[in-house]
Amino acid sequence: MILVALGSNIAGPWGNSTETVVQALADLNRDPLKLLVASRLLFTAPFGKPDQPSYVNAVAQIETHLPPGELLQKLQAIEKNAGRKRAERWGPRTLDLDLIDYNGLIRAERGLTVPHPGIAERIFVLQPIAEIAPKWRHPLTKKSAQDMLIALKGVSQGGEI
Repeated sequence: MILVALGSNIAGPWGNSTETVVQALADLNRDPLKLLVASRLLFTAPFGKPDQPSYVNAVAQIETHLPPGELLQKLQAIEKNAGRKRAERWGPRTLDLDLIDYNGLIRAERGLTVPHPGIAERIFVLQPIAEIAPKWRHPLTKKSAQDMLIALKGVSQGGEI
């Protein structure tokens, strides 16, 4: 299962954050990518750097024949087309696409770590995964998204829009 997290909190060439995420989902359904399912959009508080606009987030399950490194390049090209500039860590962005899981692969190398190292702390990633892939398990911990959500109980990071 290949999972990609999407987030946007500033307008870009495709419009506001909601329009940007919707367009990015469409781009995740263009050859060589195939969108299988996408979560509902969530309106969430910013993570890591609180003094910025709220985010629109989602998670998509896709298929592709691209290996992980090439998929990451494709995701970064979609971000660039949306006006993404990598100015500051956890700063505002027109579009953020994170490769969350690539068929259970465990890899940590420069520029590519799968599964994504921040999954367990991010309700805005876990809620959508629980929605679209309830049987998914973290490749390292073997915990489900629901198990990780329970561990974060009481942490507020947004709600559905």
